[in-house]
Amino acid sequence: MHEQVLLGGLAVTAGVALAVLLFVPFVALSYRRRGGFGVGRFVVWGAALVYLMAVWIYTLLPLPDPDVLRCAGVNLDLGAFAGGIRDALSRRGGDALTDPAVLQVLLNVLLFVPLGFFVRVLAGRGIPTALVAGLAVSALVETTQLTAVWGLYPCAYRVFDVDDLLANTCGALAGSLLALLVPRRLWGTPRFPDAEAPRPVTRARRFLAMLCDVLGAWLTALAVSVVFQLALWALGAHAALQDGSAAGLVGRAAPVLVWLVVVMATGRTVGDLAVQLRYAGGPLPVGLARFLRFAGGIGGYLVLLALPGAWGLVAGVFAVASVTLVLTTPDRRGLPGIVSGQRLVDARAAADSP
Repeated sequence: MHEQVLLGGLAVTAGVALAVLLFVPFVALSYRRRGGFGVGRFVVWGAALVYLMAVWIYTLLPLPDPDVLRCAGVNLDLGAFAGGIRDALSRRGGDALTDPAVLQVLLNVLLFVPLGFFVRVLAGRGIPTALVAGLAVSALVETTQLTAVWGLYPCAYRVFDVDDLLANTCGALAGSLLALLVPRRLWGTPRFPDAEAPRPVTRARRFLAMLCDVLGAWLTALAVSVVFQLALWALGAHAALQDGSAAGLVGRAAPVLVWLVVVMATGRTVGDLAVQLRYAGGPLPVGLARFLRFAGGIGGYLVLLALPGAWGLVAGVFAVASVTLVLTTPDRRGLPGIVSGQRLVDARAAADSP
């Protein structure tokens, strides 16, 4: 039981990590297909990611110790499970639902119910697609088990069972039928006809843009620092460069440069681009206004955060001031709009709109 809880925690952690990685692209796609961002829909997508991680983790882990590996058998007799269920039902004085043969079939069915549900609710597809998806995912899992994780082990350590293919596919079918309880208007990811229509610049939308910037910058810094550190190890760099300090420095500088290039080229940060916002007008030359927009927003925060010592405290004050100004400025333009002299508008509005 303790092992199953650990595997469940690993599945949740992996799914949440993947959801964090995909958050900014999800926001950008939502604004372009649906005109806005829905927290509930993102939660459902996150649940789907956790589910997919759980399928792989529960069917492949824990990996066995090669020194004590015991090879598993193969069941190619389709319908063999029926005999075990019949025997369980025929026994007297016992609860058939607690019989291992019955439990195995039920759990294999239940494991794929969410797949059929997500196929209808998220992809907008019905029973035929759910059946194909259930069979395909189950076949991939079973083949991975049959090939001992594609040759990683000398022999399969879990049973390849064609009955699992049938049970999993039935589970996907049941999930597709269960999803019929969800209103049809919530199925799939259709492109709304008014997705490109301008919408009000709300505080929630402005904070979402800021969140996308901070999260995107953090992920960029993490990715660059990891890649840089791995490159140092692979190239056999001097030991003084392999302690992580050089990689950390490069990682902190990377998002500053990336966001500076994006803002100077487009006048918008990654977060602005994601939620379809832009700064317009103002008395300053375009280049200067864009630089000030960068310095008064995510750029200034990243630079302060990268500086040593007490500058981290200054970065915290800068962040609090940025949030406060979004709440207090009538047009939600915040500090970037104040320092650049520009107003904040929906990027889908006409260029000369007020």
